[in-house]
Amino acid sequence: MKRLRLFIPLIVFVFLSALLYWGMSRNPDELPSVLIGKPLPEFSLPSLNNPAQKITKAEVIGKPFILNVWASWCPTCKDEHPFLNKLSSMGVKIVGINYKDEPDAAKAILAQFNDPYSVNLLDQDGKLGIDLGVYGAPESFIVDANGVIVDKVVGAVNEQIWQTQIAKYFNAN
Repeated sequence: MKRLRLFIPLIVFVFLSALLYWGMSRNPDELPSVLIGKPLPEFSLPSLNNPAQKITKAEVIGKPFILNVWASWCPTCKDEHPFLNKLSSMGVKIVGINYKDEPDAAKAILAQFNDPYSVNLLDQDGKLGIDLGVYGAPESFIVDANGVIVDKVVGAVNEQIWQTQIAKYFNAN
């Protein structure tokens, strides 16, 4: 019994070392989504440009699109904005979710930097963001024509992310 007690600290040390090694080998930017392969959650949210107009899931599906969570208070969102404009000019459909933001501030950003979004949902209370499991802005979900989430990008969408992760869903490079 005394010998067993001597091995307990060693066993705990080996277990904690293995756990630490596993944690250190993971990519901290990779935040998997439980929604991959599942339908986009149902929603009915006001349009940023016309708050009296409610937009639903049924109105945005039909062709693949990028669902981009953004806000005027997010500096990384401003950094990603020129690339989203480029994608939009290439014909890529981008649906915006203006996340926990003031509508006037969001409209000012779009007026200043151009509007790449085919439609912009106003998610002031963050409910759709919660349904999507959003950690913060920017985050983007790739949604197929049937409304199924096929991929997720945490952080800014840029040329490298487009080429390595997203373009394949749009049959474009």
